[in-house]
Amino acid sequence: MKDYFFMKKKYLVLVNKQNKLDDNYIPSDLIKLKKEYSSKDIYLKKVVKNSFEKMARDAIKLNLVLIAVSGYRSSKYQELLFNKYVKEKGYKYANMCSAKKGYSEHQTGLAVDIANKTLDYDNFENTEEFKWVKDNAHKYGFILRYPKNKTNITGYKYEPWHFRYVDKNIAKYIYINNITLEEYIKSKD
Repeated sequence: MKDYFFMKKKYLVLVNKQNKLDDNYIPSDLIKLKKEYSSKDIYLKKVVKNSFEKMARDAIKLNLVLIAVSGYRSSKYQELLFNKYVKEKGYKYANMCSAKKGYSEHQTGLAVDIANKTLDYDNFENTEEFKWVKDNAHKYGFILRYPKNKTNITGYKYEPWHFRYVDKNIAKYIYINNITLEEYIKSKD
């Protein structure tokens, strides 16, 4: 896949269990997040990095801390992660919470997993940060990618930490209508 695909579709590339990226795809404009907003060296597409950092800065004004715990992942890294979940918890579990090689939107550089200062993204849903992000992420171009009660549409379990950049107008539409990216794209076909 070439970056022109992102240009034509803006940020609507759909990567899910039915839509695979080329194993060698790497976005050309990956930029490292500033240390104060990430738990390690995390890279995102430039527009996503800038939007996430703005959201994190605005959260700080409210005494909330947003930390990116995952961003861009290569297909090789994703393969290792998926296989780790299979080994630890079985294939069925892995398939509900992790993408196979080439099927992760993290590979696009458009997805970011968020935690607060505890860095415990598994508990992110129970934080003030999550409550704020859930209600404000769309203002920065992000959507909650795998919402509650939408597993039948997304193919993945609820992940309150996983946010995806789509752009502000589309994010606002998805947020207001309480739909998934799959539903949005289907409605535009």
